[in-house]
Amino acid sequence: MHKKLWQWHVLLLSLFCSSSLASSFSQDNLFNQAKNYEGSSDLVDLQYHMGPVLAGPVNLYIIWYGRWNQNHQATVRDFIYSLSYSSPYPSVSDWWRTVRLYTDQTGSNVTGNIVLSGEFYDYRYSHGRYLSRLAMQSIIKSAVTAHPRALPLNPHNGLYLVLTSGDVQVQDFCRAVCGFHYFTFPTIVGVTVPYAWVGYSGTQCPGMCAYPFAWPKYSGKPPPSTNGGNNIMRAPNGDPGVDGMISVLAHELAEVSSNPLINAWYAGDDPTSPTEIADLCLGVYGTGGGGGFVGKVNKDSWGDGYNVNGVKGRRFLVQWIWNPVKRRCFGPNAID
Repeated sequence: MHKKLWQWHVLLLSLFCSSSLASSFSQDNLFNQAKNYEGSSDLVDLQYHMGPVLAGPVNLYIIWYGRWNQNHQATVRDFIYSLSYSSPYPSVSDWWRTVRLYTDQTGSNVTGNIVLSGEFYDYRYSHGRYLSRLAMQSIIKSAVTAHPRALPLNPHNGLYLVLTSGDVQVQDFCRAVCGFHYFTFPTIVGVTVPYAWVGYSGTQCPGMCAYPFAWPKYSGKPPPSTNGGNNIMRAPNGDPGVDGMISVLAHELAEVSSNPLINAWYAGDDPTSPTEIADLCLGVYGTGGGGGFVGKVNKDSWGDGYNVNGVKGRRFLVQWIWNPVKRRCFGPNAID
C-alpha cells in the first residue's frame, strides 16, 4: 500500500517503497526500517505461489516512448547487454545470479539469457503525453501492429519494456511510483505477455526517482561534505536521471522475471499488493545499507558511486535483491 507523500517528507527521503497492483517500484518508504532486511531474515515471509518464472531465454523488446537522448539510450542498452555478458567482478551479471536462484515448480531457474531483440521508437507520442498505467498496454499494441517496422508479438519468450521520456507524465509517476511491471490483457494486446514500465526522472523528479544521485526537493539541504559542496553521490554515467533509471529498471527486471504473472515469488497474503524480491531490499546498495544509508559502495577517481561493472567499461549502481539461500539482501559487492 502506498503512503502519502507527506509521510515520505516526515521520513526525510523515503525513496523506494513497496509494491502496489502492477508491482510498482516507488519512493515512499526508504527510511521505513521494517522494509529493509540487510542482514535480517526473521521478518521475511517470501513464498512461492506455484506460478511461472521467466526460465527460458528471454527476448527483450524496448519501446522508446517520446524523444530520447542517444547517450541515455546507449546507457540503457549497455545495462541490458551487461545482464548476460561477463564484465570485471563485481558485475551486472554477477548481480543477476541472485535473481537466477529463483525457480518454478519444475525446478527451472530464472534465465541468465536475456537478449535485446528489438527496439521501437514511438517519437510521435502515439497515445499522448499524459498516460494512465493501462495505456502502457496500448503502447505495446501500437508497437506490435505498426507498419512497416513493428515489433514481434512474442507470447512465448517475449518481455516488453516501455520507457517514457522526461516530457511524458504517467499516472502516479513521481507521486507514488518510478516504475512497475505487470502482464498484458489479451483484450488489448491479443496475448498475455509480461512487461515493465520505467520513466526518465531527470526532469520531473530526480530527487525522488534518481536517489542517491539527486536530493529530494522537500528534505532541506543535502548534508555537507568535508571539502565544501555536498555529499550527493555522483552518477557513474554522468546523468542522475538515467543512472537512477537504471536502478529502477534493474528492480523491475528482477521482479518481472521472478513473478511475471503476479503468482510466483512474493511475500504477503494479497497478490494485488505483493512485496517482491526487490521490494525487500529497497534502498540497499551495499553492506550496511538500510535506514537511509545506501551501504558501502565503490567510487571511481571522479567520485562517481557504483557497485557493479558492465560492458564497454560502464559502471552502474543497482539495488540489492533478496537472496533466498542466504536469506538476506545481497549483491556481488557485499563485504561480509
